[in-house]
Amino acid sequence: MSAGSKKTSTIFAGFRALGLYSNHLPHVVRYHKKHREFYVVTAVGKCFHTYNVKKLGIVAVSNALPDDISCLAADRMLVFAAHGKTVVAFARNKEVVHTYSGHRDDVHLLLPFGDHFISVDRENTVIIWEVEAEEEYLRISFDKVSFDVSAVMHPSTYLNKILFGSSQGGLQLWNIKSNKLLYTFPGWTSAVTVLQQTPAVDVVGVGLASGQVIIHNIKFDETLMKFQQDWGPITSLSFRTDGHPIMAAGSPVGHIGLWDLEEKKLIGQMRDTHATAIAGLTFLLNEPLLITNGADNAIRVWIFDTPGAEGRLLRCRLGHSAPPTKILHHGNNGQTILSAGQDGTLQSFSVVHERFNKSLGHGTLNKKKAKKNGLKYDTAKLPAITSFASECARQSDWDGIVACHRGHLVATTWNHQKGSMGAHKLEPKRFNHDRALNVHATAVDISSCGNFVVVAVSTGHIDVYNLQSGLHRGQYGKDKAHAGPVRGVAIDGLNQLTISAGADHLLKIWKFKSHELLHTLSLESSPATTLLHRESGMLAIALDDFTVNVLDIETKRIVRKFSGHRGQINDLTYSPDGRWLITASMDCTIRTWDLPSGCLVDCFLVDAAAVSLTMSPTGNFLASSHVDNLGIFLWSNSTLCSVVSLRPLPTDYEPAVVMLPGTFPSHDDEDEEEEDMDSSELVDYISPAQLDQHLITLSLLPDSRWKNLLHLDIIKKRNKPKEPPKVPKAAPFFIPTLPGLVPQFALPETPQADQSKVFNFGVLAQKSPFHMQLEKALVSNNYDGPLNLLKEMGPSAIDTELRSLAPDMGGDVDTLTAFLRLIGSMLDSRRDFDLAQAYLALFLKLHLRLLSTEPTLLQEAAQVSRRLEETWSHTQTQLNQSLCLLQYMKSALL
Repeated sequence: MSAGSKKTSTIFAGFRALGLYSNHLPHVVRYHKKHREFYVVTAVGKCFHTYNVKKLGIVAVSNALPDDISCLAADRMLVFAAHGKTVVAFARNKEVVHTYSGHRDDVHLLLPFGDHFISVDRENTVIIWEVEAEEEYLRISFDKVSFDVSAVMHPSTYLNKILFGSSQGGLQLWNIKSNKLLYTFPGWTSAVTVLQQTPAVDVVGVGLASGQVIIHNIKFDETLMKFQQDWGPITSLSFRTDGHPIMAAGSPVGHIGLWDLEEKKLIGQMRDTHATAIAGLTFLLNEPLLITNGADNAIRVWIFDTPGAEGRLLRCRLGHSAPPTKILHHGNNGQTILSAGQDGTLQSFSVVHERFNKSLGHGTLNKKKAKKNGLKYDTAKLPAITSFASECARQSDWDGIVACHRGHLVATTWNHQKGSMGAHKLEPKRFNHDRALNVHATAVDISSCGNFVVVAVSTGHIDVYNLQSGLHRGQYGKDKAHAGPVRGVAIDGLNQLTISAGADHLLKIWKFKSHELLHTLSLESSPATTLLHRESGMLAIALDDFTVNVLDIETKRIVRKFSGHRGQINDLTYSPDGRWLITASMDCTIRTWDLPSGCLVDCFLVDAAAVSLTMSPTGNFLASSHVDNLGIFLWSNSTLCSVVSLRPLPTDYEPAVVMLPGTFPSHDDEDEEEEDMDSSELVDYISPAQLDQHLITLSLLPDSRWKNLLHLDIIKKRNKPKEPPKVPKAAPFFIPTLPGLVPQFALPETPQADQSKVFNFGVLAQKSPFHMQLEKALVSNNYDGPLNLLKEMGPSAIDTELRSLAPDMGGDVDTLTAFLRLIGSMLDSRRDFDLAQAYLALFLKLHLRLLSTEPTLLQEAAQVSRRLEETWSHTQTQLNQSLCLLQYMKSALL
């Protein structure tokens, strides 16, 4: 393969993304009349997701766009999305059906308007489009200095009227059918951020950048009431329509203010509803439900069913608000992925359904105080998790997850079943007197029994704790285990050995119980991270020189060295059977190494470097998290679904960029043709009929065709009917009739007068096709024809044909000789060895007595016997050699 050829992954194919729910764009609520159900649409990067409000279950994921979505809107039939200077319309929440191009700058506002929709770009150009024709109906350009459009809405019952809000604070009412400016509202000397229709006709809610909310009557240009929020600009507005005169206003700090429009006062505050600004909030029509979303990757539904004014959280979908740093499969079924993010939270994602997702919360040193004061005001809040280990053996009895935090010495425990932080804070007592030291936990591992945890520290210490009690149970080494920071620690599957790797270029193997040092191995470079596959005893060590070493802990030797990465290796993971080692690096590649052959068998590029990898214990999926990405991406293992031929990749192999799952664009015809051309280069391997002339080749026929040839008489005797067939009665119960409108009985058929009742024995004298083919083969010495006929026959037909070779059944000595030569040709070619044995055995059983009386047949049979002995002797020698080598491999200590 040349250096210029680029291929995608042969093992992994993008499947889907987990943990992506919302970004900074406001959501859109749609109502489906047929389903009688509300749906919420949120933008996620280059595509949008549709959820039903009833359960917040994902209904559809749209096809991806070339760029990130910058604005989102929807009407009854279509969803409109803007990316860059282009606006597209989606049907059925997935397919692009219309494309609108004509803007000279990025589009940032959209408004559906019946058979038209309105788009506004950054150059202050407003275009009214005809939806079906994809043509411009009207173009309006505003002066950016005097009127910079920042909001747009259609006042209810105002035919063909559009209300524009500006960054200068003024409003303008336009008739887009006649292209006339009807009225200009002076405004309130502050930028308009939100325009929202109230339940009352002619009344509009106006949100300003100063934090004011103006309830204004646009018919009489009269301000009805004003409200002031001190949390910054108003980001969104919504009004209840279920009989309560309540208005909700969003803010950039994540708070929501609830205002009573009758009493004109603040009646409630919903603080910290989101960790970031409130991107959008919507009261459902005639229901006490409020939907909110924000840039913290969360969608929340609040219900107002309590005596107080504030709503309570009904249901939510939330992921990480900052990119994940470490992911790991939890349990043996491969359905749960634990993820630690830069936002400081530990979350659990299910690959089965999103309703099984749960957040284990944010780490804190004082759990009770944090619960009382709130996470935002918790002074003992712990930073993000850098590394963690999980074990489900005793998770129903005590905590099964232990995590290390950035810059902190304390290792925390977590409980997955309870979905919260655990009871213990694992901290050695040796540092209590000197807190000024920059000491932090670097690595952690839990024993397979779930009783013990080993925590490594940046000072070179390695401590053992009991997970049930949280008590310190000793340390490795008299003073320190390593002279520098410990980069990795692992416990074997039988609690016999503990392996540690330090920045002092040393790898040490300890006895787990006695803490005695057994072996020390010097590494070529400082290790970055380690990973142990407990079943095979293979320890992978990623070094700072971008290479990976594999250590066999049984022999204590480096058995494999892999090089090829051009950047820091971020994470490692094994396949469940330990055959593959998958590595991720800062060079944006994900490489798969085959341990038995020591070769690179798969490699592909991604847009953003993978920071963490984990392989499902069932081998179904590879999960990855990437730089600046909030989601967890699943890659399906293609080898479980189809036959994949893995070949060693050359050193000059250049992988192609593979898009992350969930962001695949719809391929056009040209791309499909290119993929077909690329796939044709890798031709499927077709096995020949015979690998080598010296090897014995068996037939591909089922065993039923030849295995029971010697026992046909027994089978026929067993299947013989116990009673003779009964003669039917002369007159049937239902007398047969002729078809027609008038019923007529069918007369019995009369025998023809000229037909003879004497059986023609000349039929038996006819030779079968197999007999004729044997006679031809005896002359041409090519026995493929009769052999192919035998392969197509069943056991009974083969038995009949071989019996017919006897002289008393129409055969002769020549045909018997021809059959023996057929068997000899099969033995000479070393093909269909099992058929030759079966056919020869049946032949000898039927014609052995005749064979002993004919010298010609005896001579031919002696030659067949000699060939058979030579073939079997050669086969037995090869089998003995293979058995000897296998026994040596099993018993010898390599």
